[in-house]
Amino acid sequence: MCAKPAALTSLQQVLRKSFQSLEKNQKVWNSVLAECSPLMVSLGNVAEQLRALSNVQLSNTPLSVFPDLQERLHFKLIQAADTVLEKLNEKMSSLQSVRDSISNQVSRAFQLYEQNTDSLDLLTCTQRSSTSPSVADMLEWLQDAERHYRQQFLRRKTLLQTLRADNLSLLESASKRWESLESPSEEENITDVLFKVSFFMESQ
Repeated sequence: MCAKPAALTSLQQVLRKSFQSLEKNQKVWNSVLAECSPLMVSLGNVAEQLRALSNVQLSNTPLSVFPDLQERLHFKLIQAADTVLEKLNEKMSSLQSVRDSISNQVSRAFQLYEQNTDSLDLLTCTQRSSTSPSVADMLEWLQDAERHYRQQFLRRKTLLQTLRADNLSLLESASKRWESLESPSEEENITDVLFKVSFFMESQ
């Protein structure tokens, strides 16, 4: 019988670490996304300037006294778009680190659970207390959170991969499409879960 509490204690320790990691990573994720929003707006602004430049013939204006001005402006705007895209790709690296951190932690919890299924019966896994939700609930919540961040990362990465400085239509709509990927209900669910396990995370 002594193997049972030991297995449960070990699993609860890993679950506690998993939720602490989730709490920390949720903050990092939201912070990085907040930094991406103005970059997406900048991308749209550059696209608008490129569009305006392509619609005007500078040789027919007083600016015609400056040779190659149109080409130079076009080149500078393309450079500006490329710079913003580079910054967004750096942000994606940060989001990938968050996704990997959550996935690895959740994977450890499930691995430990599977290694101890013989000593963790259904009653033990579904038992909850005033300070601790059941093991079954916590594993499910972690799995849902991991899936959310994995899918979010994939969708955002896929969107960024479609963007090129020479495709104005995609650049102009990028900010709205980026916003459309937000899933506040999923984020609220994760915040609710973190509230449900707050006592559990603090207990030892």
